[in-house]
Amino acid sequence: MQILVTGGTGFIGRALVAELLARRHSITVLTRSITAAARLLPATVKLTESLDRLNGVDAVINLAGENLGEGRWTAARKRMFRESRIGTTQKLLDWMARVAVKPSALISGSAIGYYGLLGADAVTESDSAAADFVGQLCADWERKAVEAETLGVRVCRVRIGIVLGPKGGALAKMLPPFKLGLGGPMGSGRQWMSWIHLDDLVALICELLMRKDAQGAFNATAPNPATNAEFSQALGAALNRPARLPMPALLLRTMLGEMADLLLTGPRVLPAHAEEIGFEFQYPTLESCLQNIIRRRLKSA
Repeated sequence: MQILVTGGTGFIGRALVAELLARRHSITVLTRSITAAARLLPATVKLTESLDRLNGVDAVINLAGENLGEGRWTAARKRMFRESRIGTTQKLLDWMARVAVKPSALISGSAIGYYGLLGADAVTESDSAAADFVGQLCADWERKAVEAETLGVRVCRVRIGIVLGPKGGALAKMLPPFKLGLGGPMGSGRQWMSWIHLDDLVALICELLMRKDAQGAFNATAPNPATNAEFSQALGAALNRPARLPMPALLLRTMLGEMADLLLTGPRVLPAHAEEIGFEFQYPTLESCLQNIIRRRLKSA
């Protein structure tokens, strides 16, 4: 297949591109800088700065979006978050409307921030979006992606959880203090961490790409979410280090402002739709996930 990928130079995008190439697909990455992208991606990947130069695309995977976890959430950054997601998706829609032969599928990124803040009850794809900033950002992003269906394009919306992998992502920021025995729960530790191994996320996206019957929202989270306290204990155990030093909520809010909500609140998300279509997680438990990642990091060190 001829596949167009946006966000292809990010943590998830690079792993996805490598897997798609291994499956013998032809990949084009839309990028703002061909020079920068060429340093991060294999030479066999085609790079373009303009959608107008593309034709014959069979499917689109849209992972573009400014990182919510970098920097304080100023008004300017919030506008950037929206433009990088909704604006990019609108440009894809405009391009699809112009080309004679439409892509057959759009796999469009979203996030579990769709569901909002801390809650004891599990949520699935049938639950509604939260009214907070991130919830509405995700809802608007998804609504924009669904407009592709009016062009005859099959749309899957992938609500991505906390992605754990051996190189980069959330775990890269957590490991240094935990390796020193300085890790521990954040805030109360009762907030949920709905996580997924990077390999499982990539496999799920590839599954949705190929399954012509797959459509709608899919939670990209492992079937066994953990509380932050449980996650801290499991990571400490995987590293053979104590994990007892809590990070007070007030300190996190002072340091990070509104962005601290990403760390101090979290829904308990279950991948009901992925399981309904028979997707099998290679790493369904946190212990198996962390053991695999730590082993791979040690091997590559």
